[in-house]
Amino acid sequence: MDFMVNSAYAVFFLLFGIGYAILWLWALVDLLKSEFKDSNMKLVWAIVLIFANPIGPFAYFILSREQKLSARKYINK
Repeated sequence: MDFMVNSAYAVFFLLFGIGYAILWLWALVDLLKSEFKDSNMKLVWAIVLIFANPIGPFAYFILSREQKLSARKYINK
C-alpha cells in the first residue's frame, strides 16, 4: 500500500514538473519573440525568468503584457 501512495505522489510531481517546464519554456520563447517599449526590459525579464524560477513565468505572463509593443499590424482601408 505504501508503494502505491509513494508512486502516486511521484506521478503527480512528475506531471507538475513537466507542466511547469513547458510553461517556463513557453515564457522564454515568447520573451525572445517579443518586442518591448523599453529595450532593456527584455534583459530584465530574462533575469526574472532565470533567477525567480518559481514565480518567474507567472509574473512574466501577467506583468509583461503592458510593456510589450503591439504585435498586430492594423491595415487602413
